[in-house]
Amino acid sequence: METLMGWFRVETSAQLWWVVFGLAGQLMFTGRFLVQWIASEKARRSVMPIAFWYFSIGGGLILLSYAIHRADPVFILGQSLGVFIYSRNLWLIRKEARADA
Repeated sequence: METLMGWFRVETSAQLWWVVFGLAGQLMFTGRFLVQWIASEKARRSVMPIAFWYFSIGGGLILLSYAIHRADPVFILGQSLGVFIYSRNLWLIRKEARADA
């Protein structure tokens, strides 16, 4: 535990868990690109699967929580806008699916 705390440059176990939480959000956020890439390779064209937006909003919300905890106004602004955009895309997808039904 001490080694991890030194490596992440944190002083308490609570800070360490926040860093782990932030890293989990970043991994989820990065995972969205893997989902998009795999879907595009399978389709042999560029596609944007709905899972991309769920990974985006999940990772974005975790990163926004982390940014708020860190009180980083630049990070907060960037993630807030992203979460709004991801939510809007999911809403539009849902609206289209209802219209098609």
